[in-house]
Amino acid sequence: MNNKLLQSIKDLALDQKFAVGNDLVFLPDFTASFNDLFKKKIYTQEEIAYCDQFDDAMLRYASTWAAKEAVYKAIKQIDASSFPFKKIEILREKPQGRPYVILHKNPNRFNISLTISHDGEYIWALALIEIKP
Repeated sequence: MNNKLLQSIKDLALDQKFAVGNDLVFLPDFTASFNDLFKKKIYTQEEIAYCDQFDDAMLRYASTWAAKEAVYKAIKQIDASSFPFKKIEILREKPQGRPYVILHKNPNRFNISLTISHDGEYIWALALIEIKP
């Protein structure tokens, strides 16, 4: 019985076509820990340019970080291989516009829907990914 159950779980995991990831960032903690090394290691040049164009750049960095974390968490449910944060790029159609994701590793493997929201000192991101047929 246990072997059948274990095999059923493994079969379901292999057949998984969707995954969800989310992240919640507390802006004061993020701001206190933010530094140049983190910025250089995590963000692409395009993300840095986007965030730095705003007076409240730290809110933009935190929003982008939450989005990267959400996408990463969703991907890791399907693919256990290494996926550096810099390979997950969060861009917007226009300033303060709809976010979208560019993956610089296996770029054609997933369809990704992303939303980012903030209220007061909290930023929340949710990513839904689908394995492309």
